[in-house]
Amino acid sequence: MALELLMGNQAIALGAIRAGVQVVCGYPGTPSTEVLETIAQKKCEDLYVEWSVNEKSAMEIAAGAAYAGKRSLVTMKQMGLNVASDPLMCLSYVGVKAGMVVLVADDPGPISSQTEQDTRYYGGYSKVPVFDPSSPAEAYRMIGDAFDFSEKHGLPVLLRPTTRVCHACESIEVDGERNLHLQEGFVKDKKWVIFPRLSYQAHLGIGKREALMQKELSCYEGNRIEESGESRGKGIAAGGISYAYVKDALTQLDTGARLLKISTPYPFPEQKALEFLKDLKEVLVVEELDPVIERELIFLCGKYHLPVTIKGKLTGHTAQAGENSVDLIKGQLGEFLGKQTGAVKEEGDLPALPERPPTLCAGCPHRASFYAVKKAMSGKKAVFCGDIGCYTLGNAQPLDMVDTCLCMGAGLTMAQGIRRAQPDTTVFGFIGDSTFFHTGISGILDAVYNKTSMVAVILDNSTTAMTGHQPHPGTGVTMMGVDSQPVSIPAVLKGLGVKHIQVVDPLELDQAIEAVKRAASEEEVSAIVFKSPCIAIAASGKRRQVDRDVCTGCRLCIKELGCPALVKDGDKVGIDRNLCYGCGLCEKVCPFHAIGGEGGC
Repeated sequence: MALELLMGNQAIALGAIRAGVQVVCGYPGTPSTEVLETIAQKKCEDLYVEWSVNEKSAMEIAAGAAYAGKRSLVTMKQMGLNVASDPLMCLSYVGVKAGMVVLVADDPGPISSQTEQDTRYYGGYSKVPVFDPSSPAEAYRMIGDAFDFSEKHGLPVLLRPTTRVCHACESIEVDGERNLHLQEGFVKDKKWVIFPRLSYQAHLGIGKREALMQKELSCYEGNRIEESGESRGKGIAAGGISYAYVKDALTQLDTGARLLKISTPYPFPEQKALEFLKDLKEVLVVEELDPVIERELIFLCGKYHLPVTIKGKLTGHTAQAGENSVDLIKGQLGEFLGKQTGAVKEEGDLPALPERPPTLCAGCPHRASFYAVKKAMSGKKAVFCGDIGCYTLGNAQPLDMVDTCLCMGAGLTMAQGIRRAQPDTTVFGFIGDSTFFHTGISGILDAVYNKTSMVAVILDNSTTAMTGHQPHPGTGVTMMGVDSQPVSIPAVLKGLGVKHIQVVDPLELDQAIEAVKRAASEEEVSAIVFKSPCIAIAASGKRRQVDRDVCTGCRLCIKELGCPALVKDGDKVGIDRNLCYGCGLCEKVCPFHAIGGEGGC
């Protein structure tokens, strides 16, 4: 055993390795990404790791490995589970042989997501058990429990850490020993084929299975009652990171209470909860994000006619959205327990934090791509549909070039819907290279097949940039470090039937603008591949500087581009050398030729 300071995602990764995982698949998405990356860095000889093209593929590959007797792990964020929900629902009926854990990292806030959806509901909906860790150390141990539980019951298991568990750090006793659970390979059996009659029979057994797991989980060490001081008829129930916040808040309030810790929200540990509710009059439930534990306790009170009032999100006693915090929970507990929480600082006591709106990096080629389209379509009726990635930031001023953004791949398909509703409008669908492979190909195929006139703009920066520069099919390297044949986006477009394809460097601004005009003039599907590498993987160019004698102070460069490296310098414009990456876009935009490379203009 060795004591290591680990981030939560690293702890989960090491826990999975210790539990004998042999096949790991996933799609990058904050806050889950580092789990798979940590496992890949360990390079165990008997362990296969891949970034799959999307979460559905990852889920199915992991399921196949589990069918064949290898413990498998699939990683994603909460939005990715929507993509992978089809196989997950079916796996609840079919089951698995070896242990299979589906790690889904939820993002309260949300900090880096479109929604605050709660994966615990997916557990109840799909009838798949959910394990909910409250700290990195518990996550390290819990993923092993999840694998064991999965293998025992022949079901995949959801592990649901949230952002603060994923990214917090804790000193953890790590066992370096790897515990392989070897099983025979794939054995042919009709149970692996999901026919309606077999599904009906499987569904009949789900209720019995749930009752069995519920009793077992009532004895699980993660579900427990903690007594500290007199309950006075009041209790607190919590799960996940909120449990840790409750413990801290109680310490700060210098009080105790009967506390129920829920680590498996589905199946809910009914017997343990009934033991907790005995002799109580009121319970405050603290959780992220939805009232999952709260609803379960209300149900139990009704089922067993218990005279207990359950308070929480549904009653307005806890916040209904966003992240919890120790300070927030301290106030809620203080009111519930009748303890003073101290004077609350007035808003004016502290200076307001400066606003830092998200923006494209200085030198990002996406800025040039958006600007080229904007200039080419100036004065014309056009709608610009965006997608999920760095380029979502194209919605900010002054570019203002993302009119819609829904989910992965929707930029290409929503554009088609708008075109069908408004035939007089030129519609653009923007999508990144990684997202193109994730869910963009089907959107292009739909447009070609149904003869929908639109312009598909693929922003190819040669990486999965927003989540940390992971490889994808177009990069020519796998997560195992193996060279692979890069998949050509223009070749894919041609294979799908797109006739009008242009590949342009967006930093060649004049050429890029002309390419957009040509694409927009077509009466069928046309595509532009704006190809220029992300600044994080490319060498920088010559940093630009402003000739103050030539600069008129019009600030057109700032107003048009919004590049963070362009700053006000008195009545002129300056360039922050620490931010400039030498893309040269500002040089092309300046009408007075006041911007040039190092050494003068």
